[in-house]
Amino acid sequence: MDASHTIRVMLVDDHNVVRSGLATFLRAYDDLELVGEAKNGLEALDLCRAKKPDVILMDLMMPEMDGIAATRLILQECPDMKIVAMTSFEEEELVQGVLAAGAISYLLKNVTSDELANAIRAAASGKSTLSPEAAQALIHATRPASQPWSDLTEREKEVMSLVVQGHSNQQIADALVISLATVKSHISSILSKLQVSSRSEAIAFALKHKIVSL
Repeated sequence: MDASHTIRVMLVDDHNVVRSGLATFLRAYDDLELVGEAKNGLEALDLCRAKKPDVILMDLMMPEMDGIAATRLILQECPDMKIVAMTSFEEEELVQGVLAAGAISYLLKNVTSDELANAIRAAASGKSTLSPEAAQALIHATRPASQPWSDLTEREKEVMSLVVQGHSNQQIADALVISLATVKSHISSILSKLQVSSRSEAIAFALKHKIVSL
């Protein structure tokens, strides 16, 4: 490939073996050129100023400065650089954190050489590549968080309403024509679902979140 089309790549990873393997991988592709290596985010910040890479392969879990912080700082200075996050972890917080910081792609380190090469080329042209795990984490993040009270049954809401009104267990049993044992079972379930430990906490929670009203 013509030199003018060569993609300049920088590696950022605290493991020497990983960097060595990635460097070997890059040499196998004529259109990819290794221009620098850093072992943490701080080194990456200094090196990218000097080397001006097109694409940075960024590990996330590193000493001194992690990949999320480094991504944010690098892109503040050089918004045109493209950062591909690469990690062994698939935690949702990592995915959301580094993409929010500006990374264009998120890959797990078990990708094949060709998949990685294609992701680098895609990043250089402004296109994202997400591992299936990262895509799933983003889908999950965009879903509205379920509220603890959303699992309450209609009967439990009736019981909770009477609890808020100050009725005793026996009074609730009489009002709903159910046994005292059933009332106690409902209240135990309500406390569990609302993640509170006492009747008074449940009342405060219910009023605060307008589950029931006085």
